[in-house]
Amino acid sequence: MKVLLLSNEYPPHTYGGAGVHVEYLTRELAKLIPVEVRCFGDQQETGPNLQVRGFELETKSYGCPKALTSVFGAMQRGLDFNTFGIDATLVHCHTWYTHLAGILAKLNYGIPLVITTHSLEPLRPWKREQLGGGYECSLWVERTALEMADAVIAVSHGTKHDILRHFSIAEDKITVIHNGIDLTEYSKYTSTNVLLRYGVDPSKPYVLFVGRITRQKGIIHLVQAIKHLDTGFQVVLCAGAPDTPDIEAEMELAIKDASQKRSDVIWIREMLDKPSIIEFYSHADVFCCPSIYEPFGIINLEAMACETAVVASAIGGIPEVVVNGETGTLVPLQQHQESPFAPIHPETFSRDLAAAVNELMANHDLRTQYAKAGRTRAEELFSWAAIARQTKTLYEQLLAQP
Repeated sequence: MKVLLLSNEYPPHTYGGAGVHVEYLTRELAKLIPVEVRCFGDQQETGPNLQVRGFELETKSYGCPKALTSVFGAMQRGLDFNTFGIDATLVHCHTWYTHLAGILAKLNYGIPLVITTHSLEPLRPWKREQLGGGYECSLWVERTALEMADAVIAVSHGTKHDILRHFSIAEDKITVIHNGIDLTEYSKYTSTNVLLRYGVDPSKPYVLFVGRITRQKGIIHLVQAIKHLDTGFQVVLCAGAPDTPDIEAEMELAIKDASQKRSDVIWIREMLDKPSIIEFYSHADVFCCPSIYEPFGIINLEAMACETAVVASAIGGIPEVVVNGETGTLVPLQQHQESPFAPIHPETFSRDLAAAVNELMANHDLRTQYAKAGRTRAEELFSWAAIARQTKTLYEQLLAQP
């Protein structure tokens, strides 16, 4: 058996949860079977049981609107992945950017196609802001690939429900395999050098956000909640890589407004490296995840592994990670929605977020209890080694079929 993993993200070019998933899954799978990774970028790596090849893209000749560059670039690299030649016995795709490549590999090389659904395009209509008409293309590619895949991996039971609701896929083709965490890497740090470098006072408590500036991550709702937060603690936002200039401008305006009311709002606009993020997790008193769509929510698991209490939206796969009243507080979102896409009462949602954060920030013993329970839950249920074994078993089942 040899598996070909296709991903737009792979270190050092990782910016989201899907990239984190591919990085760690690949590392563990390579301990069990030969693995080849093809990804977007300039990566070149060869090791025992693991080959990594990045495919670069020349866009100087593109005359299309800027919003379509990433769409046509994904299509081009999908062709490149295939014309390079494939000797794997199975292809495994991550994110819609690689789905065309998976379709071509299945049809042309006659190998089974596996797709892990880190998110679903029908549930991310705000992507039209970023992709323009390319969003219609991403919808089509994803649907075509998922409905012809030999197996679909959902990263949560909530995601499995969404797949069945939006696509024509037999339920027995869907397997739930959660995301995981490297518990040796994600653990509580004592150092505070990074905090000091970015102007955070380690002697004062703070609530933390980590993530990209996207509609999906709900960062705007948390910023709007700042005016309802109690005084006496800092608000630290590690938020970068805005999806569009419009949401970046909206974020800047919201931060400016919040900063006029309190001076302890610290916005770190760059995407920090992993050790820096772990230090921020480790010293945070509360981690807040205000996502309005989250198939799994690996950032909550990262915070829990670093022994931090969590306040998060009760949406998607998050309740499978964060246990309300045990490892954190879940804030209902559906009651504020007219669709599965965005809160219809953002002010109400922001107030609810603030109330949950305020309650935990005022209760040191409860925060400590949640923090310890979160680390224990991460240790017991979410190791990457176990996830790799489950994935390998799925591969074996597919290859054993006539």
